[in-house]
Amino acid sequence: MKKILITGANSFIGTNFRRISKHQNIEEVSLKEHSPDEIDFSQFEVVLHLAAIVHQSKKIEAEEYFYVNRDLCLRVAEQAKRAGVRQFIFLSSIKVYGRHSDDSGIWNEDSACDPEDTYGMSKFEAELGLKKLESSDFTVSIVRTPIVYGPGVTANILKLIKLIKTSPVLPFRQVNNNRHYTYVVNLVGFIDRIIEKRASGIFIAMDDKALSTTELVMNLSHLLHRKPVLFRLPEFIIKAGVALMPDIFERLYRSFYMDNAKTKSILDYSPPYSTAEGLSEMIFSDVNRKRNGDGF
Repeated sequence: MKKILITGANSFIGTNFRRISKHQNIEEVSLKEHSPDEIDFSQFEVVLHLAAIVHQSKKIEAEEYFYVNRDLCLRVAEQAKRAGVRQFIFLSSIKVYGRHSDDSGIWNEDSACDPEDTYGMSKFEAELGLKKLESSDFTVSIVRTPIVYGPGVTANILKLIKLIKTSPVLPFRQVNNNRHYTYVVNLVGFIDRIIEKRASGIFIAMDDKALSTTELVMNLSHLLHRKPVLFRLPEFIIKAGVALMPDIFERLYRSFYMDNAKTKSILDYSPPYSTAEGLSEMIFSDVNRKRNGDGF
């Protein structure tokens, strides 16, 4: 069985990967506690690189994004290649594509990238650097995902859950957009197949069916036993919000059309869980964790 090293300790995705992956010969290392040249990569066949600064609302300097998401990633990859690691898997993001517009069409694995924020740029530049390191003995696998959710989720999905639990009135009526999400169990399945096939290239890991924001809110509300009153924001307010706070309003009110047919064909894999099923599993798991003092 292949021995795998996760770079980035105690992360949401890493914790779930260790819990459910078919490949259970796994170790992880913190890049906050160890520099890449202190790590013995020679005992591992695969490195799953998860260490990153994710896209955040709080102010983070551009230099820090590029240091962690690009420079540190490439240092890890260089050391891994030098030590004889056979495969390097990099968790990227759909933010590398940029901001969606009406004429963007449907983005897939071969679509041009034009990132518009520091997070997206740092991830894309890491991708470009990794491709230069690839060789017949060092396979580079790049996995792009939309928002990932599941047991122990944090960030945006958790914020929406808390909003539904605390607010009886929400501005999400008849939001007829399309957004893709990735259940972490589906993501682990994609990564497992990438490891099994030692597949090289760019892959998009996501649930099969897109949801509108209204569908997402109604699904979560049902699972949380809430019945919020939904109202529709006027379009001029949504447009103003997109202009002033694009990260929030585009995610909630605009579409992001994706197609990962190529990924599923190459890997011969289709995600086993629908988004509705994944949301249900997430809520059920975290409600049980809350009973033990550890859930949302």
